[in-house]
Amino acid sequence: MEKMKELTLYLVTGRYDFSDEEFLNIIETACQNGITMVQLREKDITTNRFYELAVAVKQITDYHDIPLIINDRVDICLAVDAAGVHIGDDEMPVKVVRSLIGNEKILGVSAKSIERGKKAEKDGADYLGVGAIFPTETKKDPDRTTIETLNNIAEAVNIPIVAIGGIKESNIENFKHTAISGVAVVSEVMLAEQVSPKVQKLKKVVEQILEGRE
Repeated sequence: MEKMKELTLYLVTGRYDFSDEEFLNIIETACQNGITMVQLREKDITTNRFYELAVAVKQITDYHDIPLIINDRVDICLAVDAAGVHIGDDEMPVKVVRSLIGNEKILGVSAKSIERGKKAEKDGADYLGVGAIFPTETKKDPDRTTIETLNNIAEAVNIPIVAIGGIKESNIENFKHTAISGVAVVSEVMLAEQVSPKVQKLKKVVEQILEGRE
């Protein structure tokens, strides 16, 4: 399975009750302290609002030379010239998304099964997001993905895997014997009391896990 260093510590944003200034400050601080990729995830705002946020976030990620991925919305990805897009099970077919964004942009796809993972790879995915591994409030779907399933998916495909779902500093050691290329975090960073040390610690632990397998 190929490596993709940008996936090492992948921040998926959550708006919670933040003002725009607070939201952007968290992303800025996270990018300064070790985040390797940012996914802007918005489910309940207008297209214009999403676009405005994407422009603001991209200014931050561009400054730090970090790829910006847009969740689900191919139109927003193209409009702001983001690095790529990430799609879930109920979105446009992977092959169609790849045809729309071209071959240069990153395409991430959520996968909970070997079948989904292999099909996504065949249709043009660059990496798979596998989860939710642990309980999480950001996903209403109660079905979780086991570490065993994550490993089975990783063995079945040749593209990188990023684990997602309830990942925290306290449970990240569970990935020691997995084939992941990184972890995606949401609340652990977005709701951290101190973002800088939290990101630094997460980055250190993830890198130790990844390096320990080499």
